[in-house]
Amino acid sequence: MTTAVIERKWHTTAEVADMLGFGLSKTKMLVLTGEIRSVKVGRNRRILPAWVDEYVERCAAEAEDMRWSA
Repeated sequence: MTTAVIERKWHTTAEVADMLGFGLSKTKMLVLTGEIRSVKVGRNRRILPAWVDEYVERCAAEAEDMRWSA
């Protein structure tokens, strides 16, 4: 018998805050301003792992651009 491993498809705002090492308020602001994409499911916001990766990659690219322009 094989056991299927179900991976999480969505993250809560609190989980994303923990992953990024940010406070919950900062993460909620990033979601509200659209810097981190999210969808509303009922009364809650949910964030795909790929959207967290997009945010991190965008921040890293901006930091790299600033490094070379300084």
